[in-house]
Amino acid sequence: MNEKNLIPFNGTEVQEKELMEVIAAHRDQDGGLMPILQKAQGIYGYLPIEVQTMIADGLGISLSEVYGVATFYSQFSLTPKGEHRISVCLGTACYVKGSDKILEAVESKLGIKSGECTPDGKFSIDSCRCVGACGLAPVMLVDEDVYGKLTPDQVDGILKSYLDK
Repeated sequence: MNEKNLIPFNGTEVQEKELMEVIAAHRDQDGGLMPILQKAQGIYGYLPIEVQTMIADGLGISLSEVYGVATFYSQFSLTPKGEHRISVCLGTACYVKGSDKILEAVESKLGIKSGECTPDGKFSIDSCRCVGACGLAPVMLVDEDVYGKLTPDQVDGILKSYLDK
């Protein structure tokens, strides 16, 4: 990851207090790490190393164990998500119709790669395998908004419409 894409951790005391309460509630449960990670991601929006360290310390387990679980399950994210979450479908129908070019246009416009967040926290990009809108291929989602039958030259206008939201 480029240094310009590293977003510093900005956790608050309120978030840390909430996380400590979650850890205390699940500390003695078998399999308690999973609900702690789920709730931690809900609190912070993602699982940065600082949060993983607090969890490991709170449970008395190694950071590598926390990291191993957090990276094994796709529901967890180790990178922050943007205010506006972009997802480009790379499923077969979309890919055949050029969704790879849509993803390239988004990455180029925002200066980040899939899985990253812009330094200002405004946008993050991910790809997915299918959104179930094959008749609209290629498809891109921004938050809950679906854009179909896209061409790369439409990307700039779509992204601009979210800058003031």
